[in-house]
Amino acid sequence: MDIHSVGFEKHLEEAEAFHGHLCGGIVSGVRMALRGLKEIGIRDPKGEDRKNLIVIVEIDRCATDAITSVTGCRPGKRSMKIKDFGKMAATFINLESGQAVRLASKGRKDSEQAGSLEDAIKAASDEELFWIQHGSAPLGAGDLPGRPVRRVVCARCGEAVMDMRDLFVNGESLCQPCAEGGGYFIPGGRA
Repeated sequence: MDIHSVGFEKHLEEAEAFHGHLCGGIVSGVRMALRGLKEIGIRDPKGEDRKNLIVIVEIDRCATDAITSVTGCRPGKRSMKIKDFGKMAATFINLESGQAVRLASKGRKDSEQAGSLEDAIKAASDEELFWIQHGSAPLGAGDLPGRPVRRVVCARCGEAVMDMRDLFVNGESLCQPCAEGGGYFIPGGRA
């Protein structure tokens, strides 16, 4: 099925159902996903092209759910990477052709316009909404979908580390938290 032959409103309905409500982030994320796929020549992201697509999102908010709904990419399938920089942005990578495009919100002040945010985003052109940059997004073997490339045990904490995410420090393979002196979790601590 050609994703671009399905109407925008249908994609929007599916994304709204997936996310739970309609908001500016959902409308923007659907627009971003459709344009990103078009730019890299992906026509059937949930079918024939599903193994040729990786998306890197830069925010853990509503737009990510919309992009997931449209593309079918998910972190658990290793076809979506989340690099939370707090930016409404995503990079779409065609693994077969090597093409990559990054779309980032221009940060319009839609709330100052008459009407709803959702309607303002729908009415704007892609060029008004997004910075669109073509380039490359190099991925290593440990970034690709499929079975883990390598699995090691951290020499300090004893936990398993997959897909080349360990760091070699002073002759030892360590997980990132041990190598960097701690992570986000504090054992026995209280929030």
